[in-house]
Amino acid sequence: MCTVASWFLVALGAIHSLHTYRPRIRSYILDFYAKQDYVKRLVYASDDTCIEQVRMNRTVFFKLCEMLQTLGELKSSRNMLVDEQVAMFLHIISHHLKNRVIKHHSNRSGETISRSFYNVLNSVIHLQDVLFKKAEPITANSTDPRWKWFKNCLDALDGTHIKIRVPTVDKPRYRTRKCDIAKNMLGVCTPDMQFVYVLPGWEGSVADGRVLRDAISRRYGLKVPHGCYYLVDAGYTNCEGFLTPFRGHHLNEWRQDYHPSTLKEFFNMKHASARNVIKRCFALLKLG
Repeated sequence: MCTVASWFLVALGAIHSLHTYRPRIRSYILDFYAKQDYVKRLVYASDDTCIEQVRMNRTVFFKLCEMLQTLGELKSSRNMLVDEQVAMFLHIISHHLKNRVIKHHSNRSGETISRSFYNVLNSVIHLQDVLFKKAEPITANSTDPRWKWFKNCLDALDGTHIKIRVPTVDKPRYRTRKCDIAKNMLGVCTPDMQFVYVLPGWEGSVADGRVLRDAISRRYGLKVPHGCYYLVDAGYTNCEGFLTPFRGHHLNEWRQDYHPSTLKEFFNMKHASARNVIKRCFALLKLG
C-alpha cells in the first residue's frame, strides 16, 4: 500500500510539474505581414508621418530605395525587404535611436537590426558619387544676391560639434571648449544647401584647422581646383583656396541698423551672408 501511495504521489507531482513548469514553445516562424507593420507605420501611413519619422516624403523614400537596390546593390534578406531596411536605417539616424529601441518597435532581434543598418550604410557609401552633389564654381553672370560677389567660389565650409557618447577613458579627447563630449565634423555645402563633402571622425578637442588639413591631405579628400576657393570663417587660415573675412568686423554691428562704412565691412557683410548657408545646413542636420 505504501508503495502504491508513493507511486501515486510521484505521478501526481510529475503531472503537476508538467502543467506548471512546462516551457512555452515559441514559434520562430516569420510572420511576414506582422513584421511589415513597422515600416507601414513609419512610411506608408501618410506623407506627414513619413517626413516626421524618416525626414523625407514617400516619393523621395521610394526613389532612394530604388537607387540603393539598383546602384548600391542593397538586397532583400530572407526576413526583411529593402524598404524596411531603409526605413529602419533612416529612423535610426533621424532620431538618434538605440538598437534596443528599434528592437522594441520593430519586433526584430538586435543582431538583425545591426546587420541591416550596416548593409544600408555600405550601399549609401557606394552611392556617394551619385548622392553627393558636385561642387560648381559661381559664374561671373550669377544673379544670386548672396553669391554673385564671389566669382569662382565653390561652396561654404565650416565645422560643427555633434554630441556623442564615448567610454570614460576617451572623454578628455572628445571634450570641447564648452565641456561637451562631441565629434568635430567638417562640412561643405552648396548655395542651395546640398552637402558636397563631410568628414565626421575627429575628436571634439581638435581645432577646425587641423580637421581641414586632414581633409585636404586625404587621397580622396576635399579638393580645391586651381583658381577656385571655399568661403570659411575666421577660425581658419586665409590662404589659397580658402577665403576668410577681415578680422575685427562682426555681423552683430549690422543687425542694429548699422550699415557698412568701409569696403572691408561691406566685404564681411556679403561674406557672412553667403557663408550662412552652411550654418543653416548644420542646424537642419541637428534638428533631425
